[in-house]
Amino acid sequence: MNLNHIEIHRDEMKTIGIDVIPIGAFSEKARAPHRDDHYMFIVLAQGTFELELDFKPIAMSGRCAYFIAPGQVHSYTNQDNCKGWYIFMDSLLISEKYTQILNTYLNSRQGIQLAEDNLLFAVIPILENLLKQKNEFFQDQTEYSLADAVLGFFIGALVQEDSAKALIGGQKYQTVNAFKQLLQERYKECKQVKDYAGLLNITPLYLNEIVKQVTGFTVSYWIQQAITLEAKRLLYYTELDIKQIAFELGYDDHAYFSRFIKKNTGMTASEFRSKNHDLSNNSPVIDN
Repeated sequence: MNLNHIEIHRDEMKTIGIDVIPIGAFSEKARAPHRDDHYMFIVLAQGTFELELDFKPIAMSGRCAYFIAPGQVHSYTNQDNCKGWYIFMDSLLISEKYTQILNTYLNSRQGIQLAEDNLLFAVIPILENLLKQKNEFFQDQTEYSLADAVLGFFIGALVQEDSAKALIGGQKYQTVNAFKQLLQERYKECKQVKDYAGLLNITPLYLNEIVKQVTGFTVSYWIQQAITLEAKRLLYYTELDIKQIAFELGYDDHAYFSRFIKKNTGMTASEFRSKNHDLSNNSPVIDN
């Protein structure tokens, strides 16, 4: 097998960019490690749902919800007595405000426990049923409104008890989100705090200050995390050699790249691949 990229699942939604699928309805292929080109929300009403998200095991149980952003590598590892839904949404349908909040929690806290009376459990079945209907007047607009409501209830629960919620909507918060958006787009070429500060027209000191205030971590931490995570993805899920991966991530010196990986993972790139890279283990997982 020659894998030079990580599979991306596209066009999983209906033409309007929204879909709701009951948990347990995915094919075996969908359970293999992959990325999506859209957001996915997992809303669990009962049971235990286990997945792996960018090398982190996630165990969901009871009433809870989790979001997976475009580009994150994930696979479903186990389901037990589950009831709930996968909700797919095209990124273009999510408002800028909601996108900013999701970016804030990306790679830090992407899940939330839900109260039994959370309105998600009332609204999702309505959206699911509406998506099955045909030729209703103003159906698209109604579907968009319900999807926006679902997202609003999820995000409301996500930020409810967070210490940073008082900052949401403020200038500092918007600047931090602009940084995180730039980071997702430019981490292969921009690897210094000053690079992002320059793009945002602020000083490196101020950028560090507000990023740490809002996220709890420094700018350098987030830069290193973005590079390291994509390197681990490529080392684990593809057969690109280390020089190719270093070049893909913007490093001309693959030896320096390997030292960078060792600093951030405790292993060189070769050691990480030798320990973890076993494509035969990436077979689909079947529901219990």
